[in-house]
Amino acid sequence: MYRKYIKRILDFVLSLIAIIVLSPVLLIEGILVRIKLGSPIIFKQERPGKNEKIFTLYKFRTMTDKKDEEGKLLPDEERLTKFGKMLRSTSLDELPELVNILKGDMSIVGPRPLRVRYLPYYTEEEKHRHDVRPGLTGLAQVNGRNAISWEDKFKYDLQYVKNITLKNDTLIILKTIKKVIKKQNIELEGNEEITDFDKHRRAQLDTIIKN
Repeated sequence: MYRKYIKRILDFVLSLIAIIVLSPVLLIEGILVRIKLGSPIIFKQERPGKNEKIFTLYKFRTMTDKKDEEGKLLPDEERLTKFGKMLRSTSLDELPELVNILKGDMSIVGPRPLRVRYLPYYTEEEKHRHDVRPGLTGLAQVNGRNAISWEDKFKYDLQYVKNITLKNDTLIILKTIKKVIKKQNIELEGNEEITDFDKHRRAQLDTIIKN
């Protein structure tokens, strides 16, 4: 009952309330992003959702458009400013995803939506993480996030998919709030220590072939 009907209703109501309550924060943040990082203020990227249906994810931008002498964008780490890092460390850049939740692209809790290019690299079992709507936060995020391996992240995702309850969702939300306050396991794109999943899986396959 909760998984099939109540969860979506709660997602809609809570995201709507959050957008209304946080509208001053969203407005101020949008103005600061425009001043410090430029336009457009919203970063858009296609991500796979439920049943691998592609949707457009919304975030506040955290990087500039600085380019080299040849007109090519500089590496991520050179375009990520202190302000951008602050947005990520506080997860304020994620607030526009409330619109994705309101639209039904996402849920408050669920496996995080990853990049479209990762789709060919999932195992048949890992693909089941797309049986549900992706989330603003999830079980993997409160159990290590980027401090754990890709395989462990997917194990947590699948564990969540198999046991969706109001109690579990509530606990995940409370743990997420605690981690955001403590700024634990924050992902910073451009950090070389974080390997993209497709590169990680290709490296595994190369190792198997060589052996």
